[in-house]
Amino acid sequence: MSQSSNNLLWRSSWRFLLKHPWHFALSILGVALGVAVVVSIDLSNSSAEKAFQLSTEAVTGKATHQILGAGENLDQSVYTDLRVEANIRKSAPVVEGYARVEGLNRTFQVLGVDPIAEGPFRDYASQQAGIELSEFMTGNNTGMVAASTAEEMQAKIGDTLKLSVGGIDYQIQLIGLIEATDDRSQQALESILVVDVNTAQRLFNIQGQLSRIDLILPQDSEAQQSRIKEFLPEGASIVRSDSRTETVEQMTRAFEFNLQALSMLALLVGMFLIYNTMTFSVVQRHPLIGRMRALGVTRNEILFTVLKEALFIGAMGTVLGIIAGIILAQGLVQLVTQSINDLYFVLSVQELSIGIFPIAKGIVLGLGATMIAAFWPAREASQAEVTTVLKRSSNESKLSARILPLAGIGVLTALAGAAILLIPNGGIAAGYSSLLFMIVGFALITPLLIIGMAKVFRPILGKLTGLIGKMSVRGVVTELSRTSVAIAALAVAIAATVGVGVMVDSFRTTVVSWLEAQLQADIYIQPPSSVTRQADATLQPMLVDLLKKTEGVSESSTVRSVDVRTNNGFDNLVAISQGPTAKQAYQLKVSGTDFWQRYTQENIVMVSEVYTYRNNMGLGDTLRIETDAGTQPFVIQAINFDYASDIGTITISREIYNKYFDDNAISGLALYAEEGQSVETLVDRLRERSAGMQEVFIRSNRGLREASIEIFDRTFTVTIVLRMLAILVAFMGVLSALMALQLERARELAVLRANGMTPGQLWNYVISQTGVMGIMAGLLSVPLGILMAYVLVYVINLRSFGWTLQFMITPEVLLQAVGLAVVAALLAGIYPSRKMSEANPADALRNE
Repeated sequence: MSQSSNNLLWRSSWRFLLKHPWHFALSILGVALGVAVVVSIDLSNSSAEKAFQLSTEAVTGKATHQILGAGENLDQSVYTDLRVEANIRKSAPVVEGYARVEGLNRTFQVLGVDPIAEGPFRDYASQQAGIELSEFMTGNNTGMVAASTAEEMQAKIGDTLKLSVGGIDYQIQLIGLIEATDDRSQQALESILVVDVNTAQRLFNIQGQLSRIDLILPQDSEAQQSRIKEFLPEGASIVRSDSRTETVEQMTRAFEFNLQALSMLALLVGMFLIYNTMTFSVVQRHPLIGRMRALGVTRNEILFTVLKEALFIGAMGTVLGIIAGIILAQGLVQLVTQSINDLYFVLSVQELSIGIFPIAKGIVLGLGATMIAAFWPAREASQAEVTTVLKRSSNESKLSARILPLAGIGVLTALAGAAILLIPNGGIAAGYSSLLFMIVGFALITPLLIIGMAKVFRPILGKLTGLIGKMSVRGVVTELSRTSVAIAALAVAIAATVGVGVMVDSFRTTVVSWLEAQLQADIYIQPPSSVTRQADATLQPMLVDLLKKTEGVSESSTVRSVDVRTNNGFDNLVAISQGPTAKQAYQLKVSGTDFWQRYTQENIVMVSEVYTYRNNMGLGDTLRIETDAGTQPFVIQAINFDYASDIGTITISREIYNKYFDDNAISGLALYAEEGQSVETLVDRLRERSAGMQEVFIRSNRGLREASIEIFDRTFTVTIVLRMLAILVAFMGVLSALMALQLERARELAVLRANGMTPGQLWNYVISQTGVMGIMAGLLSVPLGILMAYVLVYVINLRSFGWTLQFMITPEVLLQAVGLAVVAALLAGIYPSRKMSEANPADALRNE
């Protein structure tokens, strides 16, 4: 093909796009929205991941290994023995925890270090810091923060920082500023407060104990590790410094993957829009394509011309989508961070990290999705015979002939999706792949379903609205090549809303039911924790005794939550003292013989169903837990339902815990009111008694349940945003399809006007047609949405987290789906209706 012919064809395409600017703009917008959602989620996830990695690097420094105790802490004498007796010079004691700093709405990681031992590990003090680390030795309650953080707090050297640690207020004098050497270091240090070990021990009330001991060991260090182990107490061990990081990253893997999969939905709906756009583009130019073919333009030239158009639209949409994605990510990153803080660990993301991979992924997906969606219309244009392509009705005739074969392929595709679910050990990706096959299968069946529904709707609308109603239904069928794609796109977007809505409702109903059973006590007391659903702070012993003896309290039970090492890695261990309603509080999925009678006497534990799923364990299996008395075997004798953690929990009796752990701390206290005692009055009394001692949350049964549901709802905020964005893309698809119909049917509508149809009747006709499309999309979305919900609840949720949920379908969700589809379609029809009713029939009929 000559260069001049190439230019001629491209100029022809360009003129067509400019002649239809609104349709051109909507196509670009459809791609842009899909790309924006994917890019924003990826940027949010990668920013959160980078923030975690930077903070971990700052805290770990150059340490290669760490010595950890059996429980949360390690006796300080171990460090002295290593340093003096074993002569391990590259070792450093560390105390770490979390604190809220007054004036900043985020949690700081407090790092307690020994300035003498710090040299090889963390080089925080630079020449510009204004002090030497040795000044910590003489300081009392002193600390340092990054210079950028001090500027943010409007603090200077000598000022006092007010901290809250586990509900207790402290003051730290700022004696130095850490000057970051580069942007990476600045991000890493912006939420870290460096203090002396002794100061940190006072802050966290662990005098004489350390969080860990950092080591720098050579690569071939087996012999040195063996020598170090000789000085370690029972239960202590040496681990790689990155082992805990790997564990933490695994926590969020399923969470991030599910967000990415939901973001792809908007791009999938955008593909429907691209397909519709390119089909319209080809159909509009059938006469032109026919003339070009008659003049010698080859099939391949037509194919590549249409694909180049699509590539141009895809490129424009992708660029705009990446820009919009970066803007959208500014807000989404805070929602993602909040969810991670609620569910997993403390994370502070102060700025968006724009990496190469999310941008590259957006480019590949944007251009790839556009080209895939445009290929079939381009092929249709290139394969059509000259005599056929000159007939305006050929496209509809082809689709009519293919409706049954397409439906057959659709059924087979959907069945293939169902078959994917049967693959043994199929992961989350297999679950979403199954959904994709089902959605594609549904889209292929849509034309046949539309024809079936049209046969039902036509007589009904004929009776209700007369001839206009019948014509509107018939118009949907006669323009099936475009209306079916628009209806399918809207139905898929609404179905996603139904599916996610039913999943969230099922989850919420299950959690509420579980909370009602779990919360048996009248009042619950705990100090504020750094992670919303993890009790990492403890109650002061004096406060516990005082609250237990409060007038109106009959009985009490306690809970202690710690992280321990087991043969499965780092796990959460919860020790409970049995209250009067312990048996009723725990819903057991399965248990061994006389479990509750043996619970306080034998080495047996109860684990959550999530824990068994994640670690492939079951009833009767043995857990090996590192304790202060050495590694101890515990037999799993009960599996309970627990929706408080998607990581998994091991529950042990307080009696057995005290036997193996040197730890008397209490993370939470549950109180039972005396008969006839008003719970609200007792709550007020307890708050009065605890005032001035320690800030604690004192909640009634109902108050704690409401707070728990609030956290639950907050974690699904991102999901709701993604659902709305998918619907917005579908809305653009319907608007695009209706505008295409307006242009294509200009002559048909002009004939109707010339034969006496008034502008008002034409308006009613078009609005009725869009309403019919909305009703069809809404009705089609219900079965697909329920199917998606089933896969989300029983496959993807189970494979992601291991929870058993009650499948709950509420009529409100289904009615909202149909209503949403109709409203979206009607709104999309307003502009085309106005344009059609205002058009001059003479202009449209001039060429007849």
